[in-house]
Amino acid sequence: MRQMITVRDAIHMLLVACGALLIATGFNMFLIPHQLLSGGVSGISMIVGYFLNWNIGLVYFVFNLPILIWGWIVVGRRFVLLSILSVLLTSWFMQIVPSDNFNQDPLLGAVFGGVLIGLGTGISLRVGGSSGGFDIVGFIVTMNRNFQLGTLLFFLNSSVVFALGYLFNWDLAMRSMLAIFITGKVIDTIHIRQLKITAFIITQYKQQIIERLHQLPRGVTLVKTEGAFTGNHQDMLMTVMTRYELAELRKIIREVDPKAWVNIVETVEVIGEFRRLR
Repeated sequence: MRQMITVRDAIHMLLVACGALLIATGFNMFLIPHQLLSGGVSGISMIVGYFLNWNIGLVYFVFNLPILIWGWIVVGRRFVLLSILSVLLTSWFMQIVPSDNFNQDPLLGAVFGGVLIGLGTGISLRVGGSSGGFDIVGFIVTMNRNFQLGTLLFFLNSSVVFALGYLFNWDLAMRSMLAIFITGKVIDTIHIRQLKITAFIITQYKQQIIERLHQLPRGVTLVKTEGAFTGNHQDMLMTVMTRYELAELRKIIREVDPKAWVNIVETVEVIGEFRRLR
């Protein structure tokens, strides 16, 4: 039986569409008119389009296909389906959004283009997808490692721009680097999954909460406690999760045990296995 699309799924697809529109606007109105690059797959697509006079939107889609297939195999269907939607809509919006010289200053084009692309990419990542390209590569790498996603994407994309600057034009490369840097910082601001918290939960419904936390999925440590004033013995659950999942934890507590005592602290670093949600 096929799973029906929920209201939440529809909202996520709408947000992905908004992100794709922001990305296409950043490309067409700020970067492409000044022949700037966004780095990664989109940057390679722009170089091909600049020198061969090909449709950059179509080249962007074709170059993303093998990466999307890799993501489908390694990461999961929902992530890649949202990424495919983002890539398709970005390519389509690039055929619609005018590629006009909106501003005369290439530096401003790099700044505002980077902000728009970062917003669009961050929105897609926030709802569980991506904008394709090196976003998928970066997401796969950071699934089990304590890297900041936007910073990793900055280094991946920078390698492309540095190569192009060495071969062609350093002024173009440096302005493009600025756009990529801003994009990465905006992504890290919106996409907060790499920020972790530790929750200590004292409850009389330990098994129900453990089962719900395992569905996230998150590991849970059970600690036996004793109240210093009452002397009562209770169970305390300790779990580490991302701040993005904090809303889901609150929902679990409200539904299972509204009277549970919960202490949430920020976690600086986790040494050991810590798997992010897809």
